[in-house]
Amino acid sequence: MTKKTKSTSDRLLEFLPGLTSYSLIIFPVVGSFFSPLLVAYYILFFDLLWLYKSITMTGAAIVSYFRIKASEKMNWLGELKAFGQDAKKVHHIIVVPTYKEPIKILERTLNALAAQDFPKQRMIVAVGGEAREDGIKAKLKKLEDKYKHKFGYFITTIHPDLPGEVKGKSSNSAWIIKQAVKRVIEPNKIPVDYTTATSLDADVSLHPKYYSYLTFKFLDDPDRYLRFWQPGVMFYNNFWSIPAPGRVVNTFSTIWMLALLSRPDRLVNFSSYSLSLKMLQTVGYWDADVIPEDYRIFFKCFFHFGGQVEVIPIFLPAYADAAEAKGYFNTLKNQYEQLKRWAWGVSDDPYVIKKYLTTPNVSFFNKTIRLLRIIEDHFLWPVNWFVITIGVNIVLMVNPYFSHTIIGYTLPKLSSFILSLTLISLVVILIIDSKQRPKRPKWFPRWRAWLIPLEFILMPIVGFFFNALPGLDAHTRLMLGKYLEYRVTEKVYHEKT
Repeated sequence: MTKKTKSTSDRLLEFLPGLTSYSLIIFPVVGSFFSPLLVAYYILFFDLLWLYKSITMTGAAIVSYFRIKASEKMNWLGELKAFGQDAKKVHHIIVVPTYKEPIKILERTLNALAAQDFPKQRMIVAVGGEAREDGIKAKLKKLEDKYKHKFGYFITTIHPDLPGEVKGKSSNSAWIIKQAVKRVIEPNKIPVDYTTATSLDADVSLHPKYYSYLTFKFLDDPDRYLRFWQPGVMFYNNFWSIPAPGRVVNTFSTIWMLALLSRPDRLVNFSSYSLSLKMLQTVGYWDADVIPEDYRIFFKCFFHFGGQVEVIPIFLPAYADAAEAKGYFNTLKNQYEQLKRWAWGVSDDPYVIKKYLTTPNVSFFNKTIRLLRIIEDHFLWPVNWFVITIGVNIVLMVNPYFSHTIIGYTLPKLSSFILSLTLISLVVILIIDSKQRPKRPKWFPRWRAWLIPLEFILMPIVGFFFNALPGLDAHTRLMLGKYLEYRVTEKVYHEKT
């Protein structure tokens, strides 16, 4: 990562997430010496918060599940007739940054685009590789030869290593979109006001109706130039081939993404999403000096346009790969690295806090809700596991005399009862998961599939290694100024069986 001088205020803000998370984690230990009663209420507060989040997440996931089923049946292309000639003006740029993904995975992504029911002549597919990848020219040439006649426009780009940039998806995406505008939009006089841009991860397969649905939502929204559109990202492409801990992690990730579609107060674009090209150009495209591009581009637009920007759900699935590698332990390592990169989204928090404090033309209520949501998600990322899983044991171990008090005696039972109620949500999550994940392949034993619910016994272990630990890793790196470099996780392609 390119190093640049940070201001004192930036460095202080970078200390804030780690300082908060470490303080909250250590509090039950220190507090048990001086005020065990306060620690008990602290633990119960987190238990109740976890129960509330479990219930609301499950309820939102159920709503999203049924809305997706309804959307899949809709004839979105037919609905576009109501917009007359406007519907024929809409174009879509699809930005696909890639670095070391196997060509088979890229072909799977492009095949899903070629299967869209939207007119392909108005689709502009731009696949961008990195100059530092060996053999990238030959790989892009193969893709160009295979797909150049399947879309209205198909271009490939090679992103050079430029000074001042951070290697990763954000800088490559910025390069790709600028090349697409220069090589396709401007010479062909394609109307920017009627064009969307999609940031598409190289391993994501969009639903065949995605672009007809997106076109409908784009034309139907009077504030279309202040909108992002987000499909439901589901980590199901390789569901059956990853080990049990990976299935547990990615099932919760999928359900969480699904639930967010029905939570407009929490929804921020993630992984693969669309926005108007006009808005993207107005803010100067994606930033080239950051790693996490999704949250950054949202808040960049949000504050630039006075808080008027919103993310609109697209109730269709976008199927993505779960982290995987060759070999069991390499897959687990890959999963950890991916979650650490997601947790590195906390590096955007100083930017958001600074914008919150220095942007006056945004509704105080609106920007405060947004800030509190991002703080809740990022600051508490590594905290929840410690307080909920071992908090009760800590207070009773550090201060055994507290167990002789009424609250000390009832704390373990009360905490256990509250957390047991979350098992209802787990059952619902498993039912939703079983109904939307891909069919069991022939090579995966039927009896083994029936045992998948038992894998969730691993939740406490999985929660530590694939939630709390990567979160702490990211917070610590940010505090110490050991900025994360973009690391592409290995991809493994599986033929359908």
